[in-house]
Amino acid sequence: MNAILFLILYFICVNLTGFCLMGIDKRKAIKGAFRIPEATLFIVALIGGSIGSILGMYTFRHKTRHLLFVYGMPVILILQIILFLLLLNAPVEFLTI
Repeated sequence: MNAILFLILYFICVNLTGFCLMGIDKRKAIKGAFRIPEATLFIVALIGGSIGSILGMYTFRHKTRHLLFVYGMPVILILQIILFLLLLNAPVEFLTI
């Protein structure tokens, strides 16, 4: 499998996971059921699911009053964009270990 295709599929899957976890946690919050830990929501965002997590936050109106999420998720996304841009501009020797 091509590395680019693998990365694209990875980011699609992890962002769908982040989006779905926000919806699932919102539903559990409404029902008063056992919740998904906040650390899990942040880990999914950190491993590449920040866009899906942010979209899920606002689609399901979940965690939008928690400043840690309102500011933390966009900060994670910004850091991921910066990292991506740095990797795009990195010398080829750096990328071929």
